[in-house]
Amino acid sequence: MKNSKRILHLTLKQPWFDMITEGMKSCEYRDIKPYWTKRLEGKTFDEVHFRNGYTPDRPFMRVQCLNIFKASGKYCIALGKILEIRR
Repeated sequence: MKNSKRILHLTLKQPWFDMITEGMKSCEYRDIKPYWTKRLEGKTFDEVHFRNGYTPDRPFMRVQCLNIFKASGKYCIALGKILEIRR
């Protein structure tokens, strides 16, 4: 039986991507809007795959997803250990 991970794919701008890689940011926020509610509400993920930009050679990072909850009118995607970084 294949072990399938639930992966959340997100694109970030450079400053936020760098803050996560440097350990300065442990939660990624998204507005509570229908788009994000459909994708996040009541779901669990094992990992978050972050990409910085849209070019083929863009930086990439895999991060453990600890939890998703609402805080201060936003969804908070709690991040754990960085599993991989490719520049």
